[in-house]
Amino acid sequence: VVSDVQARRRAEAVATLQRETGLAEVHGLLCDVSKEDQVQALVAFAEDKLGGTDVLINNAGLGGSRRVVDMPDDEWHKVLDVTLTGTFRMTRAALRVMQPRGRGVIVNNASVLGWRAQAEQAHYAAAKAGVMALTRCAALEAAEFGVRINAVAPSIAIHAFLKKSASEELLDSLAAREAFGRGAEPWEVANVMVFLASDYSSYMTGEVVSVSAQRA
Repeated sequence: VVSDVQARRRAEAVATLQRETGLAEVHGLLCDVSKEDQVQALVAFAEDKLGGTDVLINNAGLGGSRRVVDMPDDEWHKVLDVTLTGTFRMTRAALRVMQPRGRGVIVNNASVLGWRAQAEQAHYAAAKAGVMALTRCAALEAAEFGVRINAVAPSIAIHAFLKKSASEELLDSLAAREAFGRGAEPWEVANVMVFLASDYSSYMTGEVVSVSAQRA
């Protein structure tokens, strides 16, 4: 089950997964993680279609560039509501179905900005630092029920959505700081998510794994 806030992206993701995996059972549902009723509907949809939720990947996020002195409250709240509170809402909903079964894995998408400073990113960095703290605290609570919660913290992964939200000059500058002189491909981050979702990471919980090649 995949979800998106936009119908076109959701449909494209479903079609791509069906084509590349050969699976007929790929489902999609619109979901705005800032809306509790839609979060509940998504989890109920997954439970119905899959017969139980084994893995949740929290990947919804919202960013932008703005200096603190110029940032209006509504922009701050919007980024926090989607990126941090949306992750909280999805985690809470998933735990309510995972914990009674005594199994499940949640993988959150954080960011190295949760650790490192970058100008004009106070709202996004604060949200991602919150995702890291949420991961650690929720993991302790979920462990007694056999549910694991971890996170990945990418530095920069180049994808179409990022190219629309940031200038080419900024992306080139950020990529140049990486040890390999380039940003990550999305699959290079996804591979770590797959590892954390699998039994290969069975003794890991409450961890935030950096997926970056930044210079020391």
